[in-house]
Amino acid sequence: MLVDFNTLPEESRIWIYQSNRKFSDAEVEEIKEALTAFISGWAAHSQPLEAGFEIKYNRFIIIAVNQEVQAVTGCAIDSSVHFIQSLEEKYSVDLLDKMNVTFKLGEHIAFKTLIDFKRMAKEKAVSENTIVFNNLVNNLGEWQDFWEVPASDSWHSRFF
Repeated sequence: MLVDFNTLPEESRIWIYQSNRKFSDAEVEEIKEALTAFISGWAAHSQPLEAGFEIKYNRFIIIAVNQEVQAVTGCAIDSSVHFIQSLEEKYSVDLLDKMNVTFKLGEHIAFKTLIDFKRMAKEKAVSENTIVFNNLVNNLGEWQDFWEVPASDSWHSRFF
């Protein structure tokens, strides 16, 4: 059951998928339609999941589920991964590789491999104050408070 992302409780479980490139506005509209259709029919043990989504910076797909209504099961997670894989194929993007880092360079959103980000930290091209996207947050509350943070406040701090 699709609900407004902003109405979900802070304890809602989230998944963040970052694209290796920015989506065009037209692609974002298509992805929103696909997400609406997917989430509207998303269920766990035949019980609808109360879920919503957000697309940020034309690059991140965030899906949240209110587990107080219905717990997410392995099969439901598998179906969401298959859905994300279909988006990867359709748009020729990488959404599932967790070995990449996305961060802000001024107003620009940069995407680098983890190895490149480490090198940039060593070369001081990025610093502890660089705003990074911490995609390891687990729930909506953490996402609101700890997703866009200085590198010093995330797992990225180990590179400085």
